Amino acid sequence: MAQEIDAQEREGVRHNISSFRTVNWREHFDTLGKGAIVADTVSRALHFWSAEHETGPESYKLYPTSVPISEELTRRGYTSVIRKREAPTWTPTPSMRERDPSLPKVVPAGPLNPLGTHALYLSWQYYRIHGTHDTRKIGRRASDGCIGLYNEMIADLYPRVPVGTQVRLI
Repeated sequence: MAQEIDAQEREGVRHNISSFRTVNWREHFDTLGKGAIVADTVSRALHFWSAEHETGPESYKLYPTSVPISEELTRRGYTSVIRKREAPTWTPTPSMRERDPSLPKVVPAGPLNPLGTHALYLSWQYYRIHGTHDTRKIGRRASDGCIGLYNEMIADLYPRVPVGTQVRLI
């Protein structure tokens, strides 16, 4: 264990006790643009940087997340936020309904909706960054591909993220 920690320190990788690691947007994007999100499926954290404004430099926020339940459901790479919804409805994907035909066709907004109170829709079909009413999922492999946040935290993130924000899942 000590050898592993020493090797990580030599490589510049820093972890704290909860496995969050230091991330800088410049490691993933050429420019900050409208803002940047890095969703780290290993440390189960979402890093957000707002764009610079005339009132000052960018701001940084860190949120704990749930991540996909398996590698087969985990998509990594670059995408962007293409749409935002408060009180989203949820429609199970065709593959979800194939695995579980008892799933409803649509779940309206409310406490039974797996998307929680807010959703950021990504350019990848069926992938979202969203809230969850089931707080047991945060910090765990618990989703069918999406990145989940506590409802309070997606409500905090939601107004900060403009459509067009660049996203990278690692």
